Amino acid sequence: MFRSRSKEEQSAKVADAKVTADEPQQPRHPEAPKGRPTPKRSQASAQRRSLASTPANRKEAAKRQREARRADMAKQREALANGDERFLPVRDKGPVRRFVRDFVDSRFTVMEFFLPLAVVILVMSMINQGKFQQFVLLAWMVVILVIVLNSVVIAVTLKKALKKKLPGEPTKGAIPYALMRSLQMRRLRLPKPKVKRGAKP
Repeated sequence: MFRSRSKEEQSAKVADAKVTADEPQQPRHPEAPKGRPTPKRSQASAQRRSLASTPANRKEAAKRQREARRADMAKQREALANGDERFLPVRDKGPVRRFVRDFVDSRFTVMEFFLPLAVVILVMSMINQGKFQQFVLLAWMVVILVIVLNSVVIAVTLKKALKKKLPGEPTKGAIPYALMRSLQMRRLRLPKPKVKRGAKP
């Protein structure tokens, strides 16, 4: 008796479910509650902008990345020319690197003429004469010795200046950065020099 009643109830539920599935869904009444709060206008516009800015496929995403890289590189080139710290490469950012640049640019160094001297000596070495070759070798030795002494002087004086001017600041990599800048000719240095020779950094 109980089994037959339970079977009838189950069959009735199945029939009701079929009827409900077969019935077309009625459209929601305009005044009926939506079941969620209406988003603010600013939120809706922000959502539309995010959907519009989302790339449609992988090709579009790669194109946008390339354009973003080009824009960043253009900003970096402009910053290297005018010294805008906001867009400088990481290696040139910070008060320590700025002080190192000013320290090097305010001094006259023999190192900045290394490349022109090297080219001249290389051309002279092509002259195939015994005594002249000895002179060329001596010139090479003198240039290298002067550059080594100049590098030592810059390293020692820069360490003292950094401790005095920027105590507590991390100075890792400051000396190699200064030596590399010293080897470049003044007008070819990037970022561009901002102090004159003889000025205080």
